[in-house]
Amino acid sequence: MVRQLRRVRSVYAAGVLLSVLGLVLQQDRSAGGRQVGVAGLFLAVFTVLLAWTVVQLWRHHKAGHCSTARKMSPTI
Repeated sequence: MVRQLRRVRSVYAAGVLLSVLGLVLQQDRSAGGRQVGVAGLFLAVFTVLLAWTVVQLWRHHKAGHCSTARKMSPTI
């Protein structure tokens, strides 16, 4: 599960960046158009998904006592 969350985190971050880019480009072209609303919606969705993923990874990292966290941590 942790590996999947780490992989999808980069996808959500790319979605946020592309949504911001689309929002900036659409605001220059037309003020208040439908495309601006769609880009804003995508930005909100990807931001929520990215935040949720970061929180889940943080919670998993804090719970170092579980077996998956021990397997994922480097052994020295």
